[in-house]
Amino acid sequence: MHVLVTGATGGIGSWVVERLADTGHDVAGVDLERPPKTRQNAQFYAVDLTDQGQAWEVMQTVDPDTVVHCASIPKMGIATGTETFTNNVECTYNTFVAAGTVDADIVWTSSESIYGMPFAEDVWLPDYFPIDENHPKRPEDPYGTSKLVGEELAEMVVRRDGISVTSIRPSWVNYPGAYDLTGVRESFDPDTAEKSGNFWSYIDVRDVVSLIDRALEAEIDGHEAYLAVAETNYLGRDTAETIEAVFGDLPADCDLTGEESAFSTAKARATFGWEPAHDWRDAETATVDGPSFL
Repeated sequence: MHVLVTGATGGIGSWVVERLADTGHDVAGVDLERPPKTRQNAQFYAVDLTDQGQAWEVMQTVDPDTVVHCASIPKMGIATGTETFTNNVECTYNTFVAAGTVDADIVWTSSESIYGMPFAEDVWLPDYFPIDENHPKRPEDPYGTSKLVGEELAEMVVRRDGISVTSIRPSWVNYPGAYDLTGVRESFDPDTAEKSGNFWSYIDVRDVVSLIDRALEAEIDGHEAYLAVAETNYLGRDTAETIEAVFGDLPADCDLTGEESAFSTAKARATFGWEPAHDWRDAETATVDGPSFL
């Protein structure tokens, strides 16, 4: 398969390039700059996807079967809200529309932030636990809203161009041997802890990549969204009890058992037979080689 990957030198995108190239796909990696090294089965392009002309030119040049769109400002706090929203929406619009011109299906990284809790000023409880793909989306921050707009753009190109779009909604992405959540867990005290907008959920980047890989191989009609979340929280504590202790309440509809994640991956499991394979207990100290071209 000929696959164009945007955000090819970024966190998720670089691991996607490595996985696809390893498994024999012909990969075109796109980012603002080329990586410092080369990679068998991969060619890299320096492209600013917020420039429609550049986005269209690289799409016409590569003419991929499928696009994996990972390029974005990945969270709040890296840039201003205006820049975050504008960058993410422009590069997603340009990429999706360009993909439609070459009849390329799309798999892209949306976010759990689409629901609204992770970057809310005053974190609120969802309507029910576990949260699934159908839960109402109420983002009040530029990042989460940019992902919501991205999913509306997915609906647009499906209607107009007849391609398929798969939206992957990862939780907090962590990387083997470099987990960011360790300090939070080790210092956690429910009496003083801040409310967590994703309820202490996470996902290993390798599991995000494996779900993207499954989506690439599947026959998806139209636009579908799938949550990508590890099986358990990263605290090693009972999820419902912890949420109630920190938030002071639980939704009336709460069906969580033990350390089970607050987000459901039942849809991805049923559609793709996918299961997250990595747990923080092993992954946070694992020695794993990252993408070879960085």
